[in-house]
Amino acid sequence: MTPRAGLDGDTQAEVAIVGGGLTGLWTAWYLLERVPTLDIVVLEKEIAGFGASGRNGGWCSALFPRSAGSLERTHGREAAIAMRRAMIGTIDEVGRAIADAGIDADFARGGTIAYARSAVQQRAALSEIAQANAYGVDDVGWIGPDDVHAAGALGAAFDRNCASLHPAKLVRGLAAALEARGVRILEGTEVTAIEPRRVTTARGVVSARHVVQATEGYTATFPATHRRILPLYSLMIATEPLPGSFWDGIGIARGQTFTDYRHLLIYGQRTADDRFAFGGRGARYHWGSAIRPEYDRVPRVFDHLRRALVDLFPAARDVQVTHRWGGPLGVPRDWHASVVYDRATGLGRAGGYVGDGLSTTNLAGRTLADLITHADTELTRLPWVGHASPNWEVEPLRFLGANAGMLAMQAADAEERVTGRASLIARAMGPLVGH
Repeated sequence: MTPRAGLDGDTQAEVAIVGGGLTGLWTAWYLLERVPTLDIVVLEKEIAGFGASGRNGGWCSALFPRSAGSLERTHGREAAIAMRRAMIGTIDEVGRAIADAGIDADFARGGTIAYARSAVQQRAALSEIAQANAYGVDDVGWIGPDDVHAAGALGAAFDRNCASLHPAKLVRGLAAALEARGVRILEGTEVTAIEPRRVTTARGVVSARHVVQATEGYTATFPATHRRILPLYSLMIATEPLPGSFWDGIGIARGQTFTDYRHLLIYGQRTADDRFAFGGRGARYHWGSAIRPEYDRVPRVFDHLRRALVDLFPAARDVQVTHRWGGPLGVPRDWHASVVYDRATGLGRAGGYVGDGLSTTNLAGRTLADLITHADTELTRLPWVGHASPNWEVEPLRFLGANAGMLAMQAADAEERVTGRASLIARAMGPLVGH
């Protein structure tokens, strides 16, 4: 696609949004719902949706980086329940909003199947189901072994609160819908400094009453916020389209997403055109929070993903992989996503989704719109509003810690395979990763 024009000299706006991903675009969308005449400019170094917003696994889920139990310990039970309700409600809100915008993003609310493929994983699944349902707002149940078809599965948890969609179609469609409503989206415009009421770029300065930083993993590229977010790479593969008989054989309906209970995360979906879109962790963190195009493609990780897919579904052994890609997501030090707005300075930001951003960006956009317009709503009282995560450590501690954490998750899976009991390594890591 042809990039949009960039900034051409100094300009003014009522709201300047740094970052053309879903956080920034949803913020613009809901600001216009509240104040249709608002003058908004979106500044993007590449093209709208270039980052994780256009490259993710397509899960529009109710997942939040911090578990409900962790939120309860930090903020109290009522706040944790409110956050769960908001995340669950966001799924339908995304569907409503994209329908209103006329975007065909292959939205299908099919739920998530999480396979339990060992006794220890089954215990983890049943425990997770009980914990989720204890709050009275989630809708998670157990599927017996006769109704699941992943290799070695003893059953599966089924969470109805998830939709699948095509992320690139969503973000590009949303950008086009915003342009049609008068929002200026300036691409190829690198921002070099973000200050109260002023955004400096390589092509001029934007003066604005409100400035929103919506840069997620790329937040680490700004000197002032270099340690706020750690960019962690997640990679994906996609297969050729597969016949309906294949999908019937493995029991995954169109629009469903799937995973299992290993510690080194995997995630997949059956796409609207009947492909596997399948991804996971395994790529290492790079020194100094570096982000480079070559980090998007790691043959070792792509091979790992292919093996993991075939391990789950042996019938996919001869299926052709047609696409490979990846990119950075944003991880705060305490795995706690946040929305922040300072009335005194006019500065706002949101992020730290740890890969759960396809729905959470929408909630962030609505919340920022309420904060910027000084509305007092249920959203502005959610526990992630105003949350301040600690900074990541300086190098080499950041490098050693992040990569040790990745290795620990691999070791935890090996430990469970060998011992047949819940991993002690994973238990030790739990508080560090939002559990």
